[in-house]
Amino acid sequence: MNNAETHRETRAVRTRRNTVRLAVWTLAWLLSLALAVFGPRFAWDSNVALTVMAIVLNVAAGFGMILANIRHLKGLDELQQKIQLEAMGFALGVAVVLGLAYSALDITDVMPFDAEISNLVILIGLTYFAGVLVGQRRYA
Repeated sequence: MNNAETHRETRAVRTRRNTVRLAVWTLAWLLSLALAVFGPRFAWDSNVALTVMAIVLNVAAGFGMILANIRHLKGLDELQQKIQLEAMGFALGVAVVLGLAYSALDITDVMPFDAEISNLVILIGLTYFAGVLVGQRRYA
């Protein structure tokens, strides 16, 4: 096996390890968010101290997820980093522009319901996903 093949194999192993690490942190963040949201209602009868602890746990898991994401991105090759950066930039731009328009519709009572952050999170996720797919097709 030559040096280039070893480097590629090492990168593949590192990418796989970073992806698993990111998945674990994302799952921890998601579960801690569910605990923070549903715990007060179903587990500890709105105990403020337990609710605050659950939210602190969620924030800590969130920072772990952010750091795992950074490590994952740094471990990717240059093309994958470019695709991710473009998708993130697109998602951020859409989130800011449409998120503020969504908020303005709510504030001015143009829409008959309240703006919910969950709708913005879904928009960001779908936009990011679409950006990655477009980037993969463009550069493949």
